[in-house]
Amino acid sequence: MSFAKFTVAAAAALIGLGVAATQAQDLPDLGGETVVVVTENAYPPLQFIDPKTGEQIGWEYDAMNEIAKRLNFNVEYQNTSWDAMIQAVSDAQYEIGMTGISIKEDRKEKVDFSDPYMRSEMFMLVRGDEDRFEDAKSFAAFEDGLVGAQPGTTPFYVAVYDVLDGNEQNPRIKLMETFGATVQALKTGDVDMVLTDGVAGKGYVEASDGGLKLVGGPLGSDDFGFIFPKGSELVAPVNAAIAAMKADGTIDALNKKWFLDYKLGG
Repeated sequence: MSFAKFTVAAAAALIGLGVAATQAQDLPDLGGETVVVVTENAYPPLQFIDPKTGEQIGWEYDAMNEIAKRLNFNVEYQNTSWDAMIQAVSDAQYEIGMTGISIKEDRKEKVDFSDPYMRSEMFMLVRGDEDRFEDAKSFAAFEDGLVGAQPGTTPFYVAVYDVLDGNEQNPRIKLMETFGATVQALKTGDVDMVLTDGVAGKGYVEASDGGLKLVGGPLGSDDFGFIFPKGSELVAPVNAAIAAMKADGTIDALNKKWFLDYKLGG
């Protein structure tokens, strides 16, 4: 990040913190307790490993750290795979989960969600020289076209039901363990398309030097939320902090920092 970009983001953050100070008295105080938060570190720019420093960074880290500061708790971050996360949080192995998790009714049977902190729209990410299809309809008609996806994720279900034929066993869907693996498979030509939310997709495009592009229009939208074990007493305080961060501009500052100023790998 350039110095100019840093100063803009820092100024926005300071403004948010100044307003937050006036609102802090309205938020619960959790007394410095330790809260274990789990993530996957595989969905930039929400959470990922900085390729330069090896540090865990991203929008969700900044947001969770700010929530912890406002509510006076300490965060202990741990990592697990996506396919294990919801069940692990449901089993109270962790107190909060974050990895761009779409708020779904079936998931609410296992975990509680925070209020939404972000809205996501799915777009088609393809190689920069792709000219065989240009939208979901033409991709579906391109019978040799392969899509990479993580099982059980929103991109997987959008691929199945909004792009292809509704068959979750469709051989045109190549299943992979992480989102990063699907993007790598796209770059190497092992798949022809990956579905991603627009903000993450733009980050990949900007960092690709023309190697990737987004095509077609949005394919539905989802709200992202943090997850908790059912009945968790943390839900209400975290919701209060999210509301305060939306009201004082902190969420907008984070969006600018991670979706406009920051370039993956740069």
